[in-house]
Amino acid sequence: MTTYDVHRPVGGDVIDLILEDHYLMEHLLRQMRDDSGDRDAARRAFAAVHVAHAEAEERHVYPAFRKRAEEVGRHEVEHGREEHAEGNEALLAVMELKGTDTQAYEDAVEELSNLAGHHLVEEELTLLNPARQDLSEKARLELGAVFAAERNRQIDEDCGSLANLRRIVAEARKAGELPTPQEKVDKAEEKLEEAKREAARSDG
Repeated sequence: MTTYDVHRPVGGDVIDLILEDHYLMEHLLRQMRDDSGDRDAARRAFAAVHVAHAEAEERHVYPAFRKRAEEVGRHEVEHGREEHAEGNEALLAVMELKGTDTQAYEDAVEELSNLAGHHLVEEELTLLNPARQDLSEKARLELGAVFAAERNRQIDEDCGSLANLRRIVAEARKAGELPTPQEKVDKAEEKLEEAKREAARSDG
């Protein structure tokens, strides 16, 4: 499937396992940007880890977090699902490109890197930190075993394939988990305005 090691843990504290995947995805994103290495192998490895990780979280981890969370926690769980969907959509754009030595590829990887980086930071701050307090060590270990098993099963089934990514993104669009084209434009304009305000504050 790929020359990169995608890791296959069998158990452990679920928070540690999630963080290990976060570090792995950050590493693979760097390899996807590195024009001196095998970018295609890196993107295939990233696709496998990203999809397997998200599926395992959504099926087993997020429900457990939601049960123990306050209202703000439930909101963060749903927000996490939406960010997974956005990440998969950006990943699909990367995977559909034939070459990895084009400006189109680098632009698509930059977009994916921005979305993934934002999600990893937000998840660690708003979900993983509270979970350390909300879940007992026993619960985290039990959840870790389930997470690892689901993650490995997804990888065994080639979850990062182009066909599976297309299916996942199509289902997310149908479920309304992805922003519409107009919402994307509005979000981009909002970011631009915020950048302008920040620049003005810096100049002042």
